[in-house]
Amino acid sequence: MASIRDYNVVEQFNSRLEEIRAKLLDQAMGEALNDRMAELCQEHRQYMKSVLDTCVKKCKEDETIFDMIQTYKEDLKEKASLQKEKSAEHLEVVSEIEDKEHHKALLFQRIEKLKKDQAKNRELIQSQNKANKDRLKKLNKCKDIFQKHLSLEIRKIQGENLQFVFRNISHKDPDMVHTFLLKLDAEGVYHIISCDPPLEKMAHLERRLQETNNFSAFLANIRREFVALHSGAKTT
Repeated sequence: MASIRDYNVVEQFNSRLEEIRAKLLDQAMGEALNDRMAELCQEHRQYMKSVLDTCVKKCKEDETIFDMIQTYKEDLKEKASLQKEKSAEHLEVVSEIEDKEHHKALLFQRIEKLKKDQAKNRELIQSQNKANKDRLKKLNKCKDIFQKHLSLEIRKIQGENLQFVFRNISHKDPDMVHTFLLKLDAEGVYHIISCDPPLEKMAHLERRLQETNNFSAFLANIRREFVALHSGAKTT
């Protein structure tokens, strides 16, 4: 009992108990802390694994999206190239159509011009034919007159050419023939092709005929020139 009453012993005992309690508490706390740390580590590993799985999944999804974007870009590029080719083809087709329309318009203009020219030519031909018929009537009338009074014969030879045959020119030989060949062209102009015997003034008489269109006077002048060849007189 004396030892228990000793304050030093009590104090030492209490100190020892405190140490044991602290040690036990530290030990208990250490075990609990270790268990908690283990749980936290496990949870952390699980969380990191989940995060990693999510990241891997997200990366795969991003790669898929990136591939889709690249494919979409390539499709757009290909479509743009095709659209460009189609646009070029369209422009070419439009250009061809415009050229054809232009040629068509030109062709129509040419056809219309040809129609107008043909109409004018028909009118001109009809007018010339009428004029030629009138001239032929005059020639036939002259023919009758000159055949009756001047012993003139008119023959149609070599297509549309007319041969004028004069007789009774020479008093010594009334049957001697004097001729010239005349042509009336499409425009109704008289042309002397030949003359037998030749007359010095034939070119001048031909020009006068073309200027005046007086065929009766022309035949009279021709006959006078033929007569002058035999009489030796010069005509003016």
